[in-house]
Amino acid sequence: MSDEPALRALAASSFNLPDLRDGQLAGMAALAAGRDVLAVMPTGYGKSAIYQVAAMHLHKATGRPAVVVSPLIALQEDQLDGLSQVLGPDAAVAINSSHNDADVEASWQAAEDGRAVFIFLAPEQLAKQSTVDRIKALNITLFVVDEAHCVSSWGHDFRPDYLALGTIRDQLGNPPVAALTATASPPVRDEIVERLGMKKPLVLVRGFDRPNISLDVVRHHEDKGKRKAVLEQVADLARKGQGLLYAATRKDTEKYAAKLAKEGLRAEAYHAGRSAGDREHIHELFLDDKLDVVVATTAFGMGIDKPNVRFVVHADIPESLDAYYQEIGRAGRDGEPASAVLHYRSEDLGLRKFFGTHSPDPDSLLAMLKALKAAHAATPKSSLAELTGFKPRRVTGLVNQLEEIGAVAVGKRGVRLASKARLTTLVGDAVELAEARQRVDQSRLTMMRAYAETDGCRRQFLLGYFAEDLPEPCGNCDGCSASAVLQQDGAQQDGAQQGKAHGGKKTSDGGVPASAADEPFPLQSTVVHKEWGPGLVMRHEDDVITVLFEQEGYKTLSRSAVVEHELLKPA
Repeated sequence: MSDEPALRALAASSFNLPDLRDGQLAGMAALAAGRDVLAVMPTGYGKSAIYQVAAMHLHKATGRPAVVVSPLIALQEDQLDGLSQVLGPDAAVAINSSHNDADVEASWQAAEDGRAVFIFLAPEQLAKQSTVDRIKALNITLFVVDEAHCVSSWGHDFRPDYLALGTIRDQLGNPPVAALTATASPPVRDEIVERLGMKKPLVLVRGFDRPNISLDVVRHHEDKGKRKAVLEQVADLARKGQGLLYAATRKDTEKYAAKLAKEGLRAEAYHAGRSAGDREHIHELFLDDKLDVVVATTAFGMGIDKPNVRFVVHADIPESLDAYYQEIGRAGRDGEPASAVLHYRSEDLGLRKFFGTHSPDPDSLLAMLKALKAAHAATPKSSLAELTGFKPRRVTGLVNQLEEIGAVAVGKRGVRLASKARLTTLVGDAVELAEARQRVDQSRLTMMRAYAETDGCRRQFLLGYFAEDLPEPCGNCDGCSASAVLQQDGAQQDGAQQGKAHGGKKTSDGGVPASAADEPFPLQSTVVHKEWGPGLVMRHEDDVITVLFEQEGYKTLSRSAVVEHELLKPA
């Protein structure tokens, strides 16, 4: 593309990026040319540079800014500081609740008179029509969605406010979108594209394999024994370098942190129940190397780019491999060796099932539909909260469910009934969709369990979940270590028994047919099941085929049963 030399020069001169990584320049050039881009890359790979260089290039040509939607104020402020240092004051501004009215107005002025290249804001800001109207008047060059997996109800960090972003983009005249995320399995990628109304986007998936992170699972029978092992291991690891310990509940983060502190370690508990000031303080201490370990719920870590985290230990099983991959990805960003350890007890899956249950609520859905029918016109969400007595966040969740099935439409003036079907029929459709989501959530937990229980190469399993193929076992996980020991023992026994009698080659038994041409259901091929509908082949292991079905989630099938009973057909 003709823009590439200018973009490369701009990356080097303005952003101190003389050497671009694979995918970065292609993403910059696509955005500069007006094409949508979905970048799935680990934190630290350089996703932000893709939109930053493109936005700067477009600003030089037009004087118009880019909007960056980011879920956390702390993340926005970090990016703001970084850009201000590189590009000077006013090049990046933030419009959020941590700034007073005068500062917010000064930010708007910087954008309106052409000084600001970037406007950072949270999705909640876009819930205000006045904000959307003011941005529309700016005729922005790019609409950037950071942490884009929050758009997806498949995503592990789903946020209802993010669901409105596709509609808002439409109101802004459909500027090119840059959607960025550090973790997105195929269904999440598809939903991001659909939700944001992206047209033929350039999808960049890079850097998923982090070979410097060792992957281990420690299995337990007793809860007491597991807790003791977690504390001993974290205490040992924390004496060699800093790290994170993730626990399922707030109470557990407090318990583990107190016990580690008794061991003489600088440990703090971090969870959503602590004050914003406390959380920010812990965040800063960790970034400044003043803590040995942060014991956290999943509330900690989004957007953290600290290069020297040496370990990430999980005391409890996460709800999905999406969540697990993002959390362990906070280790070893400097490329040096790091450890990711999951302490697993099969009984803990019950706790995850409890957390993962967001049952449909027919009564609430019906109450929302009745309120909209009685209103006879578009109604703002704030008014719906008053009419129904539901909290604003609950209103947003219910409206999102109804919007997904086409029952309601959300526009400039608010929410209106968009279907003439009977209200009970619409409720039934919404419940059916929610139940399908529950089945998918359950299947993701099943895949998390399969990762914990596999005896094969864990990295092959993990990357396979994200549709990445690792042809050879990684050699840096407990599965590979155990396999190497078995092979060594076997080789010694063979040597003792056979001497030099046989010189033939050993056959590998990875479960994948010798020739890919013989495989009726190759990896990433689309298939159809009589009962479960269309799906995507994700993994082969011995006699097992793993397929991701659109309506049912992940299913593991016996290859021999599939062939014998013709359960699958190529799509």
